[in-house]
Amino acid sequence: MAEIKDPENTVIIELKDGKVVIELLPDVAPKHAERMKELARAGAYDDVVFHRVIDGFMAQTGDVEHGKAGGNTRRAGTGGSDLPDLPAEFSRIPHDRGTLGAARSQNPNSANSQFFINFKDNHFLNGQYTVYGRVIDGMEHVDAIVRGEPPANPDKMISVKVASDV
Repeated sequence: MAEIKDPENTVIIELKDGKVVIELLPDVAPKHAERMKELARAGAYDDVVFHRVIDGFMAQTGDVEHGKAGGNTRRAGTGGSDLPDLPAEFSRIPHDRGTLGAARSQNPNSANSQFFINFKDNHFLNGQYTVYGRVIDGMEHVDAIVRGEPPANPDKMISVKVASDV
């Protein structure tokens, strides 16, 4: 496993094939990094499906309202959390392979709980979606997520934990 430099700003997502370690970027997007930790600590991301997974693009998840595995996930991707939406925190950090981006509606200030992980460099997203983390270990497990919009049998985040809590 990669060396974790800042456990308070590192998130570990357990997938079916193994752990994905994400280094959050609180200096770049403090509100988004804080929201991810808050929802992880509340267990809100546990058992949430990847509802939109496009080959050669990205894997999207984090709909804590409609995305719980075992429930009716048909509306996954249409909800968020019961917390208020976040203002955009755009930066010069590019949407490279393995970066974590905040999913949102047309409104740039509508990100809430959903996020995506880029399968490849997606620089056309630069300056339009908040980048607030990057995969530092386990990208091969992200690459193995079942594709589809939505996938017929979607993969899920088994658990999401802040590294300093484990």
